[in-house]
Amino acid sequence: MTVAAIIQARIGSTRLPGKILKEVGGRPLLDYMLERGRAAKTLDSVAVATTTQAQDDRVEEYCRRAGMAVYRGSEDDVLDRYYRCASKVRADAIVRLTSDCPLMDPNVIDEVVGDFLKGDCDYAANTAPPPGTYPDGMDVEVFSFAALERAWKEAKKPSEREHVTFFFWKNPGLFRTRRHETAE
Repeated sequence: MTVAAIIQARIGSTRLPGKILKEVGGRPLLDYMLERGRAAKTLDSVAVATTTQAQDDRVEEYCRRAGMAVYRGSEDDVLDRYYRCASKVRADAIVRLTSDCPLMDPNVIDEVVGDFLKGDCDYAANTAPPPGTYPDGMDVEVFSFAALERAWKEAKKPSEREHVTFFFWKNPGLFRTRRHETAE
């Protein structure tokens, strides 16, 4: 099974525009997220899904310089962006990460992926439905490509398309889910 992390990243944050490329310690925040994704032992690859907005040309340029796979798609239909990115990288399982969590622990990624790989669920997460079992910034969701494809085909409401996994949460009877709890 090929497990790929897809990091959703865009410049157009409303609270702090451009935050993912702002430098901390001489490095863009996105660089920290990529590093942490690459450090997870359960991931075969890491890709970035950004938008087709001109302002996200900078995200694509950064990813290409960093040797990172990047896919560009709809700003509003994030479910479609994820589906097409997962198709492009040929992922059997997708790990959803966000670019604004630069302190993500690779071990937490591995724990949630490990739960998913036990094989008895379509979706595993330490966050959903909210509230999560980990602090903000440690959010990890893992789902099969088949589950993502089903959501992509069946989700019709804008709210179901704007958020990658919203359709999973709102339709628990359609997906076998597992909630990852803290080890404490």
